[in-house]
Amino acid sequence: MGTPTTLPPLAIVKHLHYRAKLPLSITTVLICTLAFIGLMYSETIGPFTSKLKSCSKKDSAISSTGDRDGVDSSIDPEMDDRFEFDPEECSVMSGKWVFNSSYEPPYTDMSCPYLDRQVECVKNGRPDTDYQRWRWQPDDCLLPLFDPEKALKKLRGKRLMFVGDSLQRGQWQSFVCLVESIIPEKQKSMRRGRAHSVFKAKEYNASIEFYWSPFLVESNSDLHIVGDPRKRILKVDSIMKHAKHWTGVDILVFNSYVWWMTGLRIKSLWGSFANGEEGYEELDLPVAYRIALKTWANWVDSTINPNETRVLFTTMSPTHMRSVDWNNKDGIKCFNETKPVMKKNHWGTGSDKRIMKVVSSVVEKMKVPVTFINVTQLSEYRIDAHSSIYTETGGSLLTDEQKADPLHHADCIHWCLPGVPDTWNQILYAHL
Repeated sequence: MGTPTTLPPLAIVKHLHYRAKLPLSITTVLICTLAFIGLMYSETIGPFTSKLKSCSKKDSAISSTGDRDGVDSSIDPEMDDRFEFDPEECSVMSGKWVFNSSYEPPYTDMSCPYLDRQVECVKNGRPDTDYQRWRWQPDDCLLPLFDPEKALKKLRGKRLMFVGDSLQRGQWQSFVCLVESIIPEKQKSMRRGRAHSVFKAKEYNASIEFYWSPFLVESNSDLHIVGDPRKRILKVDSIMKHAKHWTGVDILVFNSYVWWMTGLRIKSLWGSFANGEEGYEELDLPVAYRIALKTWANWVDSTINPNETRVLFTTMSPTHMRSVDWNNKDGIKCFNETKPVMKKNHWGTGSDKRIMKVVSSVVEKMKVPVTFINVTQLSEYRIDAHSSIYTETGGSLLTDEQKADPLHHADCIHWCLPGVPDTWNQILYAHL
């Protein structure tokens, strides 16, 4: 996607709109009048017609949502569904969260039987539910609503697999919960495994799967989790132990981020491992991550046929460990936060830009195209949507004593479901 050297008439009018701050109704009339005139005199009618549709729908949608600064709004679902999402024209990174008090999530942690207790915040005692009613609204377009029937039709005869850590497992569970309610009980099944879990929609001959691989490459913490990050050792150039489970999959959605964020150097092995685990070398985090991601990229390029398999990558999910990041100096991590950050382009310390640069630099050199499910910026605002103290640890819900100590026990990494990962899947659905 290049930057045009000459602005089209529509873009010029939009530019004038922001500079002159004309009333919305006048702006809409001007934009669409000039667009119509351009259409009448343009020889390339097709592309311009597409621009005209986007113009009219976006301005109508803004008009119907009322205040654009997070106040209660109502998006017309029919208009939203008719809007043709074009990833070449619409950037989901730039936008805002809009609150809709009338919105009811398509599932709850009471209605969907496939959620881990770790993310069942309401069931675990969270008293507020406003965090479920914020909808992501990109600046330049409207995301299509997630339609479970259409999603299943797109997956007919296919395997969709999420690969990564517990955050990727949350995205998988979100996707399953978004579609499972329309499937008759006898037409669906779930098989949970330690590494590989499979939900099947039998009528559609489709499966929605999760494969546990927190580093993508092999490590000593893949199944028997090593709690102390100082004792974790990665085989940064070894991936086949995991990758053999990814072959034959039609849609692969990868992620690997939060397990790398220990603040420590990474103990790394490569080669023949002749010296065993004693032969490791401690590498700086970005260096180890680059080697591991290149190993993954080499596997994709040497194994995947892009005509048969789509490859997507969910960008890093931010953590919210320092309330000073959003100017709440008296706060304790994400504990007791009930609204998103409203500051445009907010960026906290829970998103490591070094890792973003590694991912982009490795992916741009790959032969097989990789689509980013870019969730980082939109998730940065959502300090209100983490599991916090309404979660479990070590297989048990937090005790009252632990809940009273959010500094040590609030989970500001994982997300409540329903919640933010549903928006990630809305973006994934738009790309399918």
